[in-house]
Amino acid sequence: MYVAPLAQYDFLYTEVLGTDILETVTNGEIKTADAAAVLTTAADFAVEMLHPLNTVGDRAGSVLSDGAVTTPVGYKQAYRSFAEAGWVGFGLDPAIDGGGAPFLLYNAVSELWSAANPAFSVCWLLSTGAAAALHSAASPDLKDVYLAKMVSGEWTGTMNLTESDAGTDLSAIRTIARPNEDGTWAVTGQKIFITWGDHDLTENIVHLVLARTPDAPVGLAGLSLFVVPKFLPDGRGGIGEPNRVTTLSLEHKLGLHSSPTCVLDYADATGYLVGDQNRGLSAMFVMMNTARIGIGLQGLGLADLAYQQARDYARQRVQGTVVGRPSGTPIAEHPDVARLLTSMSSSISAMRAFSMQVAEWFDRWQRTDSPDAAELAEFCVPILKAWFTEEAVRIASDGLQVYGGLGFIEEAGAAQHYRDARIMPIYEGTTAIQSNDLLGRKLIRDGGVTARRLFDRIDSSVGPLRVIEHPVAARTAERLDRALQTVRDTTETLLSHAATNPRDAYAASVDYLTMLSLLVGAWMHGRIVAAALAHPELSTADQQRLTEADFYGAHHLSRVHSLAEAIHAGEIG
Repeated sequence: MYVAPLAQYDFLYTEVLGTDILETVTNGEIKTADAAAVLTTAADFAVEMLHPLNTVGDRAGSVLSDGAVTTPVGYKQAYRSFAEAGWVGFGLDPAIDGGGAPFLLYNAVSELWSAANPAFSVCWLLSTGAAAALHSAASPDLKDVYLAKMVSGEWTGTMNLTESDAGTDLSAIRTIARPNEDGTWAVTGQKIFITWGDHDLTENIVHLVLARTPDAPVGLAGLSLFVVPKFLPDGRGGIGEPNRVTTLSLEHKLGLHSSPTCVLDYADATGYLVGDQNRGLSAMFVMMNTARIGIGLQGLGLADLAYQQARDYARQRVQGTVVGRPSGTPIAEHPDVARLLTSMSSSISAMRAFSMQVAEWFDRWQRTDSPDAAELAEFCVPILKAWFTEEAVRIASDGLQVYGGLGFIEEAGAAQHYRDARIMPIYEGTTAIQSNDLLGRKLIRDGGVTARRLFDRIDSSVGPLRVIEHPVAARTAERLDRALQTVRDTTETLLSHAATNPRDAYAASVDYLTMLSLLVGAWMHGRIVAAALAHPELSTADQQRLTEADFYGAHHLSRVHSLAEAIHAGEIG
């Protein structure tokens, strides 16, 4: 049974990020008690409504028959309840009747949905992103027709980028949109890998489609964005005739079986231009950025689900003689199983804390227009997305390992987590795409200014650890000091490579992103240690925090130094 990490979030809100961080970033609008109430309500829904459908959905899957997709039993009712509770618009702008939740709350709730049922949560994630994109770029007329329905959850949204000959190379998109006499557009082309591209949860689906217009420039500069609904609006707030959008097939996937991934065919389908011609990519980036953070949080949620299940199994499974323990001790006490479990939990704690730190920067950027917070938040988006999703795969794999041979059998449930996790480092830009973004658009573009600012913040957190008389604090400070210096030196090397031989720099981009991920994870643990050791007496939870921080520093952060050697070597061959 999944248990939502409510106590962990309370600790982060009230002690790690500073006293009353929610009240600070919302200017008194939201207090810690308010957050606790919201997360408790969300947790109840996640555990009672969504989680029981996770295995059901995996085994039944969504089915395409006679051109229509049917979701597994229970999904329609769950989505209806989800929408009626206001969760779809929870983090959207109040100007479009959204809930206006700060990122500090939105990210936390996202983890809960993702842990409880990853396949279900993708639908909400895409709808939220599509609504944000329309709010950012659409005309008032389009907003009037679509936004209220999408924010309320009555209609869902999708992202239509990928084509069979283009893949992640959006410059190769060939879908065409030709102008009609009435000001609409006729969209023709085929899109693949469209998540929740067809379903029976809502009466209408609003597709956001990247396409070319006649005589558009070649490459990315020639892309425009269109709203192409499954059903045309009737002008009275409802739906009218079916649009010329056909679901050709569902992909037969490794995991996320209840999330229908569609091949959609557009045959002179009626579309509506969003924003200006040839500016579609900038409008779509609003949705893509939202999705990248969301998929990262999916990785966090799924990782915690896989860990909890493996931990609970290990605590009750008795097998073999456990070194240094009495007969009948469960396998959780085997040294290597203990290593696996602590490795999993230490990474999850680091990721959850970093999610909250990035959320704080986004909130300060959005609510106070802080340029410093904006730069740090944008810099960290590819780190969050890639790190969380890669760790989800590793942690799900380690969870399966804890089960041993039973984990390879579907009935145990561990295999589903691994299958579901495997798409996450690919979704919304592979890890290499994230690392190239970090290197090219973030690090190189500003000459390392934002990176150095981040390093200075990390350095300032080491100071309090040095004066705490506790061995874990001392070891954490010493390890952070050495790792930070290694990362600083490697960053300058990468900038030098970029100036002389860019291939040397880009060959190391994934290693560099991994290095930064390990560093910020240790930074989070350092702050967690300082907060825990500020307590007059250490609780069981505090002892676990110290154990995780010590393990993380020895087993995870130590990889920074070997990665540095690989990065300094540049391209091989």
